[in-house]
Amino acid sequence: MRPAVWETYGPADLSAVPVFAGGFINFGYWKAVDLERPLSQSDRVRSERDLYRHVLDAAAPGGGRAVEIGCGLGVGCALALEEYRPADITGVDIHPQQLQRARDVNAPLLETRPRRLRFVQGAAESLPFGDGEFDCLYSVEAAQHFPDLDAFARETARVLRPGGRVAVASFFTVEGTPPQAERLAGLLDSFASGLDIARPVSGLTDALADAGLIDVRARSIGAQVWPGWDRWLARLWKPGSWPRNFLAAWEQRILDYYLVTATRP
Repeated sequence: MRPAVWETYGPADLSAVPVFAGGFINFGYWKAVDLERPLSQSDRVRSERDLYRHVLDAAAPGGGRAVEIGCGLGVGCALALEEYRPADITGVDIHPQQLQRARDVNAPLLETRPRRLRFVQGAAESLPFGDGEFDCLYSVEAAQHFPDLDAFARETARVLRPGGRVAVASFFTVEGTPPQAERLAGLLDSFASGLDIARPVSGLTDALADAGLIDVRARSIGAQVWPGWDRWLARLWKPGSWPRNFLAAWEQRILDYYLVTATRP
């Protein structure tokens, strides 16, 4: 595990930072929120839950077996279990402290539905499961940390059953622009520290296709993410502070937010 990931999701506990709410750790999908009025805590939680819903709609867990990669506190797993009703769901995270928090937060569900929800430690590049165990695999705002997208794609193809779906939401550099790692590091501390990795979205789509998946698609959802995220950040940070530069990076066509989907044949 890279040091920045260990610190951010372990001792620093990003989930406890006020800008994140409701136990989620994502920027949110703000399409259903009125950004012209002052934002509330409930607006923020709705944006985070709606990002999960957007991904889960694409992953289509139905009544099958689902796995979330980079589950954090597991509240997205709980949402998936309650609203999408898969046969069971497994939350995977590389960080042992995050997994313990997930088990604590979801203790009532783990007690009442022990056969339908579990949390397992594992890396995206080396999943601790057998071949073809899952009908869908999804990941919400974690792929920007994965050090090896090719290995993640191979593992995704391996653990999915034929016809299984994958849906990944995360931020990547914009296609057709020059390499942007240095520019992003100058704008955003999370790239400068090595927490986030600057890569084009084709790094993931090509990896999924090379792993044998079909119908690989990447769709920008930045217009539903970045303006709302920046409006929420404005409560805590002034313009010019580094967290506000996510919007600037999007407006300058350096960085965007994508939903990537594919199917195992």
